[in-house]
Amino acid sequence: AHGLASIFAAAPTFTSLSRRARSVAPSSSSTSTTGVPTASAHIHLGGGGGGYRGRGSAQQAATTSAVTLPPHASSKSRRRSVAAAAGVGDFFGSLFGGGAKGVARREEAKDALLGLIEGVERGVTATEEDAEAIDAAARDLERLNPNKKALASDLLNGEWELLYTTSKSIIGANKPWPFRPRGPIYQTIDVGRLRANNSETFPFFNAVDADLTPTSASNVNVQFVKFKIFGLIPVTAPESAKGALDTTYLDEDFRVSRGDRGNLFVLRMTDPEKRLIRKGDEDEE
Repeated sequence: AHGLASIFAAAPTFTSLSRRARSVAPSSSSTSTTGVPTASAHIHLGGGGGGYRGRGSAQQAATTSAVTLPPHASSKSRRRSVAAAAGVGDFFGSLFGGGAKGVARREEAKDALLGLIEGVERGVTATEEDAEAIDAAARDLERLNPNKKALASDLLNGEWELLYTTSKSIIGANKPWPFRPRGPIYQTIDVGRLRANNSETFPFFNAVDADLTPTSASNVNVQFVKFKIFGLIPVTAPESAKGALDTTYLDEDFRVSRGDRGNLFVLRMTDPEKRLIRKGDEDEE
């Protein structure tokens, strides 16, 4: 469906699927040796998330609480010691993307990445030099990732708009202009139900639903289950329509992901409340 499946950088386009889908070796959904939940397991949300501000505050509080002062110490000495401890916590926190300095570094890295993305039409007009510079900027941001266990963070849930990708099929880079998606392209992730959905808007309104199986704290295998052509015609995806997606950077409003075929995806949050309810769900509204 115009490359929608390749937002996970693995599944073939709907056109190729209609001829004969290429077989992709399935990955094991059993991860008991690593403690990663399987598709049928419940994933705890919020335990490792909360965003980088919360993490920075926790680091600072932990360092501050470790300060021990003699009972005769003056209030001025106590303030100096607490301030010094907070400074140490902020220093070490910033090394790993936490603390006030870490927040500033992330915002600077995000601005640099967005500046390079601006004007390349989600990647359609990006030159090889543009793509290399964008990838380097993305890696700079990934090194500052405050939520390395993305699947344990509620921040991953919701609807994300695609800003840039190296996947030519999803943005129609190799197609004439009239056959390219021109409206926003969205990806919705529902970690609690282990589901995802990719959808185009104007002019084609194609979409694809997928089931997710965690393979690590940030990576999922993807099994596409149903395409919807022009938003109306349902087509069951073949078993061979598989993929994988690793979330390499995540905060409240920005996400970087990489697919198992090497494609880069940069997205921004548009609706953190959106979830993927299917017909037959107990909580279907």
